[in-house]
Amino acid sequence: MNTFGKNLTLTTFGESHGPAMGGVIDGFPAGFKIDFDALYAEVAKRRPGSSFLVTARNESDRPEFLSGISPDGITLGTPIGFIVRNADHRSGDYDEMAKVYRPNHADYTYIKRYGIRDARGGGRSSARETVNWVVAGAIASQWLESKGIKIETALTQVGPVTAGDIFDGLMTNPEKPFKLEVNPDIKLAMEEFVKETKIAGDSVGGRVSCLITGMPPGIGNPVADKLHAALAGAMMSINATKGFEYGIGFRAPSAKGSQIADTFLPSDDKDAPLRTATNYSGGIQGGISNGMPIFFSVAFKPTPTLMKPLNTVNTSGEATVLNPAGRHDPCVAVRAVHVVKAMTALVLADYLV
Repeated sequence: MNTFGKNLTLTTFGESHGPAMGGVIDGFPAGFKIDFDALYAEVAKRRPGSSFLVTARNESDRPEFLSGISPDGITLGTPIGFIVRNADHRSGDYDEMAKVYRPNHADYTYIKRYGIRDARGGGRSSARETVNWVVAGAIASQWLESKGIKIETALTQVGPVTAGDIFDGLMTNPEKPFKLEVNPDIKLAMEEFVKETKIAGDSVGGRVSCLITGMPPGIGNPVADKLHAALAGAMMSINATKGFEYGIGFRAPSAKGSQIADTFLPSDDKDAPLRTATNYSGGIQGGISNGMPIFFSVAFKPTPTLMKPLNTVNTSGEATVLNPAGRHDPCVAVRAVHVVKAMTALVLADYLV
């Protein structure tokens, strides 16, 4: 399937080395004015070719809107169609790859699923697809911000370089002002590690963390379509994702119930949402938002394409060696920071429209 969402949907199309990527957003509210300057700036953040830390493929990634928006930038309530043209693709880099199965890629599984695959840059399995999500997510983010809902994302780990358990303070003292940011020295160390890895012809994994504030209580469902399940599903749809955790996450098995009980605080304002003394639940209980900050982290594997020879088999099952070619991110998590934000916005907007 190529459609995300139920109430607010995004259907996408395009291959990595085709003429263009694109999508159709349906169900977006009418009468909302889009800030195009902010939208273009948001989309540009995940743009390839922007630094030594990402792939050298150089695309402008400026979306062209075809429908659903008036000349003065007001949404019409009708489907919003857009395309993002591909310009800097080199399909010849993938001639050899068309004859082999790349380790840790979707080449073999695509053949088993469809009987055919587009070897040029990976076709639909390429992370190039995520430009569609970031365009739609940038629009959704603006709409959410108009309702007081803010989404922040940050790169919090690259290989062994980590910002630590960045949400610890938010779990134990959620009323204390908190901003999702990483120490500048840690940021620099991450960048240096990515550069060293790239020079060595290797790749490295990473972790992206996300904070949602301003989310009202009561959003989500108690059985199917739990809010955290929808967020997890969206994050696990992102290329190279290998893990998702929210709230106390994978530390829950080693905790005692008495240690992580989010006790309610008394309030004199009966109309205001209740607050809790701690936030180990990560802002979601029973699949429904409780009004506290929502936070989660996403783990990304190292980029499977390496700039060094790899043993593999060809499409006839014979042993061969895959020689390096093409342009690739040494750490997909660097640009995934913006994809995580976009997918989070689409999930939240889908519940709120």
